[in-house]
Amino acid sequence: MSGGFRWKLEPANAEALLVDAARESGESLWKDAWRKLRANRIAFAALVFLALVGLTSLLAPLLPLPSPVALELQDEPLHPVAPWTQLGDHGFTPEYWQLSAIDGALVSVRRSLFDDWQTAHWLGTDGKGRDLLSRIVWGSRTSIAVALMATLTSLLIGVTWGAFAGLAGGRTDEILMRIVDAAYSLPFIFVVIFLITVLNTWKVELETRFGIDREVLFYVAIGAVYWLTMARVVRGQVLALRHSEFIESARALGASTPRILFVHVVPNVMSIVIVYLTLSIPAVMLFEAFLSFLGLGIEPPKVSWGLLAVDGAEAINPIRIDWWLVVWPSAAMGTVLLALNVLGDGLRDALDPKLRGKP
Repeated sequence: MSGGFRWKLEPANAEALLVDAARESGESLWKDAWRKLRANRIAFAALVFLALVGLTSLLAPLLPLPSPVALELQDEPLHPVAPWTQLGDHGFTPEYWQLSAIDGALVSVRRSLFDDWQTAHWLGTDGKGRDLLSRIVWGSRTSIAVALMATLTSLLIGVTWGAFAGLAGGRTDEILMRIVDAAYSLPFIFVVIFLITVLNTWKVELETRFGIDREVLFYVAIGAVYWLTMARVVRGQVLALRHSEFIESARALGASTPRILFVHVVPNVMSIVIVYLTLSIPAVMLFEAFLSFLGLGIEPPKVSWGLLAVDGAEAINPIRIDWWLVVWPSAAMGTVLLALNVLGDGLRDALDPKLRGKP
């Protein structure tokens, strides 16, 4: 161009620029989110805490804790003792409910490692002499499993339903979302109670013929009615994406609706779904505790945090208050719920596309 500025790039300089460009790789959404989550110290500490809780819960059969159902009948519950005053004793008895093959193997490993040694009653005992620390750890397995399975069930139904409704649009979207509105009009608690009650009538047949116990029914019953909000959230996100260029390109190339749905649409809404999941798990855990408190949840001799809440409520009376039966289970559930909410808040900031690339 005459009269203008002309910048001439030498071949050697061009090769150097190409090498530098190849060395600098773009940062994906998930890498950027992980970097920002690690930079958020509070959210990352919540993630580490939840990982430790999950690991402790998973390895509960391997820990040298007393059996959560072993009875030591006495006149009244025992007070907590400090670990440095009484570390433990050799009174372990392998009394459990029917364990899975993996849990049974872990208990065998635990006995080979620690023999009959067990920790003392560091958090005290309940009215039947059962160790409270052991019941909290074993109860966390049940409560976390219920929350995860119910949330994943709602994830499977809600994401598929909402994504298909938003992508299809038109009359299909109207019909699917009117079904969601009709389901929303039903009292949530009564629907779950109704499902659990009805399924309990076929409990024996389901266990003998299909191997489905009450615990699995409990997971499905909660998850089957907890997907409605998920469907609405995903549908709103898909409506914003359905006319995007990459969706139109996939249609032009002849991609089928299921392929567009699960290959192109769902991965682009997973960030908001993950944030919603971290906020849904605490709600499901509280709901499990509420149903167990009503006697509709996990059945003894299994234990959950909801059943521990029942024991704590029975320990409160005008004459005597066994405070440790209320404080320790409440502290365990409260810290986990707080960590989940803090992690959800951190994930919301880390996965926010408007903050992409910012520290």
